[in-house]
Amino acid sequence: MTNSSSPIALITGGAQGIGFACAEAIMADGAQVVLSDINEAKVAQAAKALGNGTRSYCCDMSDAAQINTLFDSIEQDLGPVSILVNNAGISIPCDFMETTVEQFKQVIDVNLVGVFCATQRAAKTMIEHKLAGSIINMSSINAVVAIPAIAAYCSSKGGIMQLTKAASLALAPHNIRVNAVGPGSINTEMMAAVNASPAALKTALSRTPMGRIGEPKEIGDTVAFLAGKKASYITGETIYVDGGRLGLNYTV
Repeated sequence: MTNSSSPIALITGGAQGIGFACAEAIMADGAQVVLSDINEAKVAQAAKALGNGTRSYCCDMSDAAQINTLFDSIEQDLGPVSILVNNAGISIPCDFMETTVEQFKQVIDVNLVGVFCATQRAAKTMIEHKLAGSIINMSSINAVVAIPAIAAYCSSKGGIMQLTKAASLALAPHNIRVNAVGPGSINTEMMAAVNASPAALKTALSRTPMGRIGEPKEIGDTVAFLAGKKASYITGETIYVDGGRLGLNYTV
């Protein structure tokens, strides 16, 4: 177990993209970062790239037993987590009428059930150790606006918005804050197909008032803000980092 006085921050889905950017931003604010991801080799590489003794763990966020083991391992190796970023998520694009129940459940299990399990498990230890904790869930503008080809993803992110509110109410008496961040179009692997198509990119930019795709660092900086003391009176909120997308209310 570490003797460091730095808060321990766990970022799920931390091997790349937004998760890695969150880790960089939170580390810059002085936390000891821990990464988890289902891709063991890739998350190990990410931890090595971050440096500063960053640990990595393999975990399937659709498996409650693996989530509990993840926290057990971190607590044994380093100590209790006081910052949790529930970033891991998947999407299975498919025609609405062709989406199977198994596909729908697979997305919900990772994006929503896994977040519930991690939040509950982290909170138990925070309460036990009387830690002023911060939990940040990764939502999406698709908690508000929908795309029929990713119905399960939209449903999961809408659920995250309400889970964030419910958890914030349950945990506020214990000085644990729970918030969410809802990205718009961000320059990650999920945007690769859009970026590769001039027509698709033009459509994405046409519905983004700021006229550009966001960068992972811009999500990471928002998450780091919510994790820190400057957000000490904010809980139960979802902050949408979307370049004005939701305000435009334009879907075509």
